Amino acid sequence: MEQEFVMTDTKQRKAAVTGAGSGLGRDIALGLAARNYRVFGTAFAPDEIEDLNRASGGAVTLTVCDITDAIAVKNWAHDVATHTEGSLDLLINNAGILTPGPLEILPLDAIRHEFEVNVFGALSVMNAFLPALRRARGRIVQISTFTASLPLPFNGASGASKAATEVFAAVYRAELKHLGVDVVVVPAGIMRTGGPAKTDSAVARVAAEMTPEQRELYGQTFAIFAEGLSAMQKGGLDSASAARRVIEIAEQMPAPSRAAVGEDAEEILRFVREKSDAEQDALRLKLVGLH
Repeated sequence: MEQEFVMTDTKQRKAAVTGAGSGLGRDIALGLAARNYRVFGTAFAPDEIEDLNRASGGAVTLTVCDITDAIAVKNWAHDVATHTEGSLDLLINNAGILTPGPLEILPLDAIRHEFEVNVFGALSVMNAFLPALRRARGRIVQISTFTASLPLPFNGASGASKAATEVFAAVYRAELKHLGVDVVVVPAGIMRTGGPAKTDSAVARVAAEMTPEQRELYGQTFAIFAEGLSAMQKGGLDSASAARRVIEIAEQMPAPSRAAVGEDAEEILRFVREKSDAEQDALRLKLVGLH
């Protein structure tokens, strides 16, 4: 169901959302527009631009932008600045990818690409918008995942890249505190955001490309993981509810340093804080059916 656009604040705030053309990012962009934000975002394809312009009644402006292209990111930030008088109240770093597979057989280039998107792309976007965020004394919300704290087997690239991003976010929080810019990390749980189909496709591709030797080593356990991951994603929090929680966190005063999205994420983060490494190892296997 699309958001109903009702003016909730007389002062129009400005926000930027990466990965806003589909899934969670799209629902965040629409939710912010419904709260009278002027929203700018990145998209993968022109049809996403048309779709969100229509769905938001023109309140969301998307630009096709590859966040791994530093020049494209700077150009996008410059373009946004021309429409916002160089001021930005909120940046939600949402764009990210998932590269599943056994670490032994995943091409290093695939892992590098995950880091290019999830880590270096996120850094590029934050740095490009910092002048506008400083001017507004705004806020950065970095979308993360519980697997940054509890990495899952066959999901190492995603967990490691998001963990690196969380470290950078913590450093930004300290470095920007005296400049009035808040930085919030938002670890998300399992969500139904359109991701299951993409994940299933990626998993199937990795399985199909295994050599006979690799299949003998990992075929059975990877198949069990794939089945467990697909089941978790299909039973996850719906995208619209997740987006509402993200926006709630983005507007919370004072800004939290970290706030989870989804009861499963909250439970897992609490488990990691309280349990031993051995107990965490057992849980990471159990979650994907490998216990």
